[in-house]
Amino acid sequence: MKASTWGLVIGLVLGAVWAFDGFAGALLTAFVATIGFTVGKVVQGELDLTQVAALLRREK
Repeated sequence: MKASTWGLVIGLVLGAVWAFDGFAGALLTAFVATIGFTVGKVVQGELDLTQVAALLRREK
């Protein structure tokens, strides 16, 4: 699917969650969806987190 189609689907799902569970539920759903999206990208090999890990380990 194209990115615009995914955006539409995600928007519809978040809108439905917001309508039934309120704003906090919609935010929680968006947060969990973002985590799932990131994990999926890592598993598919499309996202490399080694640079992020190096930045987090760097001493200030």
